[in-house]
Amino acid sequence: MTETTATPDPSNPAPTTLWVERTGTRTYTGHSSRGAEVLIGPAEAGAVFTPGELLKIALAGCTGMSADNALSRRLGADVPVTVRVSGQADRENEYYPALTEELVVDLSSLDEAQRVRLLTVVRRAVDQVCTVGRTLSRSTPIELVIDPGPGAEPVSGPLAGLTPVQHAGSEA
Repeated sequence: MTETTATPDPSNPAPTTLWVERTGTRTYTGHSSRGAEVLIGPAEAGAVFTPGELLKIALAGCTGMSADNALSRRLGADVPVTVRVSGQADRENEYYPALTEELVVDLSSLDEAQRVRLLTVVRRAVDQVCTVGRTLSRSTPIELVIDPGPGAEPVSGPLAGLTPVQHAGSEA
């Protein structure tokens, strides 16, 4: 199967062609016309991504890329950012009933007002331009938790009203 997507780079208007080729029993290599490759297969095949893992990595990558301008503008071009994503598959129905992302970035250099403002801008950016998240959230609940680093509580929630995350055993 070949999928064509629009290339976001205006200097290269040609569409990107995506396809997979079978390399063995239940194993494939995914390709793009830009030369990228990814190995796909079941977990027991070793150093491959499962399709579900690729879905989650696409979501995490899109979230990171969507937040990148706001984070690097405020925290510096070399700001370390990690986006983790998880979600258990419902094997009986073969789907992910929910996914959780955790964007980890150290905001300890910011005062409270700057931190709240940056978290709002990051959340807005992800909500507005993460195509993968916008697509998936139409059918799968996705929670984005932002871990601002030492001395600050992780936050999550809708754009208007980020709230501290309640951890197991903590009071609501």
